This record gives sequence, structure tokens and C-alpha cells, in this order.
Amino acid sequence: MTFTDTLLLAFRNLRQSRLRTSLTTLGVAIGIASLAGMVSLGVGLQEQVVGRLTQSGVFDSITVTSGRANIPGMGGMGLGRVAGRGGRGGRGNATPAPPAAPLDDAAVARFAALSHVRDAYPTLRIPMSYTFDGRTNAALAAGIPESSRGEGAFQTITHGAFFPDATSPSLMLSLDMAQQLNADAPGSLVGQTLELSYADSASNAAGTPEFVAGVQVTRVSRPFTIVGIVERDPAPGASLGLSAIMIPLEQARAINARAIANPQAFLQGAAPQTRRYTAVTVRVTSAANTQDVQDQIKAMGFTAFSLNDALQGAKRAFLLLDILLALVGSVALAVSSLGIVNTMVMSILERTREIGIMKAIGGSDRDVRGIFLVEAATIGLIGGVAGIVLGWGVGRLINIGANIYIERQGGTAGDLFSLPWWLILGAMVFALLVSLVAGSFPARRAARLDPIQALRHE
Repeated sequence: MTFTDTLLLAFRNLRQSRLRTSLTTLGVAIGIASLAGMVSLGVGLQEQVVGRLTQSGVFDSITVTSGRANIPGMGGMGLGRVAGRGGRGGRGNATPAPPAAPLDDAAVARFAALSHVRDAYPTLRIPMSYTFDGRTNAALAAGIPESSRGEGAFQTITHGAFFPDATSPSLMLSLDMAQQLNADAPGSLVGQTLELSYADSASNAAGTPEFVAGVQVTRVSRPFTIVGIVERDPAPGASLGLSAIMIPLEQARAINARAIANPQAFLQGAAPQTRRYTAVTVRVTSAANTQDVQDQIKAMGFTAFSLNDALQGAKRAFLLLDILLALVGSVALAVSSLGIVNTMVMSILERTREIGIMKAIGGSDRDVRGIFLVEAATIGLIGGVAGIVLGWGVGRLINIGANIYIERQGGTAGDLFSLPWWLILGAMVFALLVSLVAGSFPARRAARLDPIQALRHE
């Protein structure tokens, strides 16, 4: 018997029991839909959480602060070691710890020259006050580099646009602050002017004199044009609950060089060009290079921190979630496989005499087994395709309903279910394998029938 004959006989037998075949196929479809739906939910949640965090630039950014350089042989502790012990008092000579590595413009340039680094800039968050509609409040102005255009929090700008250039007196607001200024129409703020004021240490600055930490400074006010509003504050320190104002980094550098952000440094006579930064942000080309660059920065004597470990932990957590959801979804598929076994067994009982005739005229056990395995595989493939379509459709409906609820609660809509190609292919292969395993027992049973006993069967 040829393979074509086997296919034709299998399809004929399935058509003769259309209702039973349809119900069995529906069971497989429901099982595959449950499995695919569960796994697609886990994949969708992973893409929403990990994907958005990765796009936000959180995991490809390194925060660098000043730290003590490591001494060879000191285990990286950065502390002096007692060189020897002498005298009856147990007093010894201690090696003094080296000074902390300066976090200045030279250090920023060194960071930018490292491999896999695409940008390095000081993390500037300058205390200011703003005046709008006759009201004055305190705020922090964050310096935003030009490299942030179209990335992270600036991928989607709620109202307006990004800074026109790096030196213009323009600013952006977080949506929370914009709503504080105009709760009814925050988008109408775009194009308006916000008066920013800060303490200027320059003796020739024009403004109102005042004292900061016992030093006379000048309160300088400058108008800035609001060009855009973003959904959230991308700068460090947003959790402090302060109003979020973002200005071009070059503007922040110029203000920071003159402002009394650190009164103690000013009292010590630090020149503007030698002032050190509290923190520097280093952005790498890919999150995969974060750890390598972080190690290089630490070797320079600085303290470096990133959330790359948190990203790996989140991926592992979602992997476990996907496995758990797959196990739950497989329960329905396991139940449907019992339906395949039942269908095949009933088919054997109904076709016992036909099997006896086939074997009597020369059909081998392999031919009989092949017919039943093809029937089981056909049920699995059709059920797999129908299950994928059913799972996708149900997922779309749930996603639409969930997004409506999320948007009403003030959240951002997204795809909670994701059905990548590997999941579709995997579900199809899994359905085929389950069907073949379920049909293998009835196929062996049919192949072992004694043709004489089968011909006597009524």
C-alpha cells in the first residue's frame, strides 16, 4: 500500500464520521487555544513590562558617582591597610587611602571614550523657582542631552515637541506638572513662557542680591519657552515628588557653572570650570554591554550602578511565569488527547471487519497502523490551526476590553497578548505530537487484530 493510498483511506474514514471527528477536533482546538492563550499572555506581559523598561533607557544607563580608587591587593575596599605593627602599644603605620577620583568634565570625557558607550553627560538637577500666572514655586530643572531625542520618555511626547536645539531657552514639562499649572488643558501650555530663577555666583550678574549659606549671590530670572510635555519625568529624583522641569543639557551646564548648587564648594573658592559633578550618566549602545562598561568604570576608581541585574531577574521571573502558564494551558490539551484516544478506539470497534478484510488481502500491520496515525495527525493539525485562530480571537477580545478599562483608570493601553511566530509554530508541532501520541495506542491495537477474528466480528 502506498502512502497516497493510506492518506485517501484515512481521509475517507474521517469523512464517514464527521460529527465525531468534528467534536474531537474541536476539543483539540480548545486545548491549543488554551495553551496558546496562556503563553501569549505571559509573552505579552513580558513585552509590556521588560520591553517598555528597556526602551525607556533604564537598563542601558549607568549612574556613576565619585568613589575611592581601589588599591591593588585590598580586595577592592578602597581603604588603607596597616603596613606594620610595632612598639609595645601595638601602633603601626597605615597606608592612607587615595583621594576620591574627581568626577569632572575630564572624567566625563574618559567615560565617553570607552568602547560601547554612546553618550556620557553629567546628571544635573538644579534647584530653581518658577513663576507662572503670578505664582512662584520651587522646582528642580533637569538637564536633558540632545541624544535623548526620540528615546526613552521622549519616544512619545504628549503635547508639543522635543527641544528645537541644544542652546535655545526652551523647556519641557512632565504631564503631572503641566496639570498642576493647567488642569483643564495642559496641552495649551505649549508655546507659553515660564519664568525660571536661580542663584548666580557671578559678581556681574544682573538681578536681585540675596544671601545663600552666608554668601551674597544674585537671583537671576530668565524666560523659557515651553515646547513640549512628556508623560513622565525621565530624570533621576522624580520619586521625590518635586515638579519636573526639563531644559537642554547645555543650558543646564551653563547655569550649573554659575549657580550655587553646592555652597560649600563655592565657599572653598572652586572655579566654575573645576567644579565636580554629583553624578554622571553613561549610556551604552546595548543593554548587553552594560555590565562590561560598568566594570571598566569601576576600574577607574568610580562607583557605578545600573539596573541590568534587575532586568535579568525580571526576564527569569517571566520565564517561570511562561512555564507555569504553559502547564496550566496544557491541562485542556491533555483532556482533548483523551478524546482522540476515544475516537480512535471507537473507530476500531466500528471498522474491525474492514480491518480484517484489509489484512486478509495483504495489508500489513504497518499499513493499518499508518492509517490510524494519519487520522490522528489530521485531527491534531486541523485542531491546532483552529486553536491558534480561536486563541488569537479570544485574546484580541480580552485585550480590547482590558484596554478600555485601563484607559478609564488613567493608564496606557497596550497589547496584553502577543502571539509570535515561534509560539504559533510550537503550538502546531505540540498539537501534532500530542495527537500522534494519543493515536499510537489505538493504532497498535488495530494493527494487532487477528484477521480471522476480525472477519468473524459483527
